[in-house]
Amino acid sequence: MAGGKLRILQVMRAPVGGLFRHVADLTRALAANGHAVGLVVDSLANDAQTEGKLAELLPHASLGIHRFAMPRVLGGGDLRTPFAVRRLARRLNIDVMHGHGAKGGFYARLALLGGGNAVALYTPHGGVLHFSKASASGRLFHRLERALMARTGAIIFESAYAQATYSALVGEPTCPAEVIHNGLAPEEFVPVPPAAEAADFVFVGELRDLKGIHVLADALAVVKRADGKPATLVMAGDGPSRAELKEQVARLGLSKRVTMLGAQPARPTFARGRVAVVPSLAESLPYVVLEAAAARLPVISTRVGGIPEIFGPTAASLVPPGDAAALGAAMQQAIDDPAAAQAEMAERLAHIESRFSLATMTDGIEALYRAVLARA
Repeated sequence: MAGGKLRILQVMRAPVGGLFRHVADLTRALAANGHAVGLVVDSLANDAQTEGKLAELLPHASLGIHRFAMPRVLGGGDLRTPFAVRRLARRLNIDVMHGHGAKGGFYARLALLGGGNAVALYTPHGGVLHFSKASASGRLFHRLERALMARTGAIIFESAYAQATYSALVGEPTCPAEVIHNGLAPEEFVPVPPAAEAADFVFVGELRDLKGIHVLADALAVVKRADGKPATLVMAGDGPSRAELKEQVARLGLSKRVTMLGAQPARPTFARGRVAVVPSLAESLPYVVLEAAAARLPVISTRVGGIPEIFGPTAASLVPPGDAAALGAAMQQAIDDPAAAQAEMAERLAHIESRFSLATMTDGIEALYRAVLARA
């Protein structure tokens, strides 16, 4: 199989968020390299947005897009779907099964029961990493992970943080494990200059507590421009905490300083602000930090998850999560010394360009596919 074209089946649940972004990017890049790629997705979570995303991906999935029941929690589909995926893999003569997320990882590896020529790799993408050891569901998922280790050709972690968390919760992998960071396409490194009427800061993300939006509102309240006027913020996103955030903004007297756009694509929104703020309380390896940095925006963020890996040589500027005073001080510093913010941005950009490209990600994953196949 060395140097030959591979037949690859990507297995995931609902196509939303960073997991889908990763699988879609990987599918397009592998197809461009001449490999035949198919997708297995959930049949229980269909909506117009889901179908639109899958339709865009279909031209790159020469082995088709196949739907099976993948219940969010453990259910009857978990007993049937692995066997259906196994039959599909044999019919398509698959070389590599790559499971993404907890359910995708389970199905890709369980489908190897009964033998066959395919190998299985697994990328957690959070998944089982979000389950506490203290919960019954967490203990069950972690036991399943340990039981499936023998059928795992390799585990791919999108960050060193994810690898360390997996080892702490599940145990050190007994199969090969490698950190391969998510990457951006060349066009995502094209600068996005701020519009003339840009706000001082921009936030892009889901409006929920875990994203630190309430901390951001508290921090903004004390930040001022060089002329003494209050600093402004544009927020793009929607989510369960939207109403609560609007009430907080009004209570703090920020209504004229905060513009809420609703859900919007990231790159066009970056032009609406001069500095990106990502105040998350928890993350894995968020694409928005990569995207904002690649667009040439200074980024203020928290020291959570894999964000220090993205910041690289500039990680000392990260602030503690949940600390409004520290976040506000970092935002004030960006306004008071824009030259320093731009210099840090340039240093961070060089780090990201060398380590977080889509080509680097795809080459690393493809090489691991071949290494696992060579050992099989």
